[in-house]
Amino acid sequence: MTTQRALLSVADKSGIAELAEGVAELGVEIVSSGGTARFLREAGLTVRTVEEVTGFPEILGGRVKTLHPAVHGGILARREPDHLAELAAHGIGTVDLVAVNLYPFAQTIAQPGVTLAEAVEQIDIGGVALLRAAAKNFAAVTVLCDPADYGATLSELRQEGDVSLATRQRLALKAFRHTARYDASIARYLTARFAPDEPFPAELLLPLHRLQTLRYGENPHQRAALYGPTPDGTPLGGRLLQGKPLSYNNILDLDAAWRAASDFADPTVVIVKHNNPCGVGSAATLAEAFAPALASDPVSAFGSVIAANRTFDAETAAALGELFVEAIAAPGFTPEARSSLADRANCRLLEMGDPSEATQAWEMRSVREGMLLQEPDALEHREWRVVSARQPTDQERESLDFAWRVVKHVRSNAILLTRGRATVGVGAGQMSRVDAVQLAVLKAGAQAAGSVLASDAFFPFPDGVEQAARAGVTAIIQPGGSVRDEAVIAAADAGGMAMLFTGARHFKH
Repeated sequence: MTTQRALLSVADKSGIAELAEGVAELGVEIVSSGGTARFLREAGLTVRTVEEVTGFPEILGGRVKTLHPAVHGGILARREPDHLAELAAHGIGTVDLVAVNLYPFAQTIAQPGVTLAEAVEQIDIGGVALLRAAAKNFAAVTVLCDPADYGATLSELRQEGDVSLATRQRLALKAFRHTARYDASIARYLTARFAPDEPFPAELLLPLHRLQTLRYGENPHQRAALYGPTPDGTPLGGRLLQGKPLSYNNILDLDAAWRAASDFADPTVVIVKHNNPCGVGSAATLAEAFAPALASDPVSAFGSVIAANRTFDAETAAALGELFVEAIAAPGFTPEARSSLADRANCRLLEMGDPSEATQAWEMRSVREGMLLQEPDALEHREWRVVSARQPTDQERESLDFAWRVVKHVRSNAILLTRGRATVGVGAGQMSRVDAVQLAVLKAGAQAAGSVLASDAFFPFPDGVEQAARAGVTAIIQPGGSVRDEAVIAAADAGGMAMLFTGARHFKH
């Protein structure tokens, strides 16, 4: 057995006494520092302190204790004659196992009211150096940064007499990832404190943890996984109450549906299929909102996901009828709704919490050899300008406001037809705006007459407006800004429609 000495220095004491007792039974000498040494001695274990090894006391209130050649030399030395001879010349022994976890920096800054001084004091220096040194010398040293690995490592020592190279390599990789995430958390925190006006950081650091490996990606031949900012995170930050694990496409669609539902103050139901809303309704209750949302496109709603911004109740669950739904996201589910939905074994229920907390600082999208980063489309500009000869009625204004909130969640080119506070036709992801109008009118059918229209960007030609007028659309909201705005407005006037310019667009590619 080549593991003769272990250095144990941990902030999180979980499992460390059991690890120390196990290696001590195998004849391994234990070296420890500060609070860890006291903890192990109180547990009845024999421990040699770092000060005894280095011949130098801890200084600066514990800020410097393991940063010493007698420690790092023993960790970093290759187990070759020249290195071992040099250690012997200086009276330094090797260190074969290092168990270290770091000061809780991320947990500290997550607490409300934490000062900069308090946060900085939780930046670990010696622990990171120990982990990196041990991981670098994985050929001879076992490094443990996660208490979850203590048991398996101890079992391997007992059964095999040592830790295999494959295990040491796996643990070294884990340690380097751990310190990288740790440093990234510090850099992100200090960026917010020291450079708050910097719109985009010079380096994008993403300390993400794999939350789960997914069955597959968009298609069965694609591998996929989900990552999040914390190791104990969950899909979209929600809690899966029922059903099998969410798929890649489920997560994408639920994210789109939840973002849309969270944009509304009144009870709202959003039905999403293939990452586009196919039906949205707002009303006094969820059940009242669901009916028109489903009526918008009942064919596409089959196999969809649903998001609601209120607790999902039994009445809304009953309104689903025989509709097959992949998943439902809501702030909560009443016991009656849970009971009603329990028979739908293939319907996942995701409890999301407060929809007002659905915002995020940035949106990211990968591209070839790069990453695009942007602020979310959170525009609440309401200084709209009537450009048509006819003013919109109060009822039209209410419907236009609803349509403008929904259209930003529809893939471009996007055209949305609504009546009251419910969609009746959606034209999504078309290459030309007039095609998007035609698709929305086709989806709406007879409901197009008397509806209002929202366009995510300006009309480049009057043909789309003329198409809407022929279908019976009474009012349009759009950004404006085309070189042909005058012709577009003239088409609206010719059709007796009211038209509002928002001055801002809602592209969603």
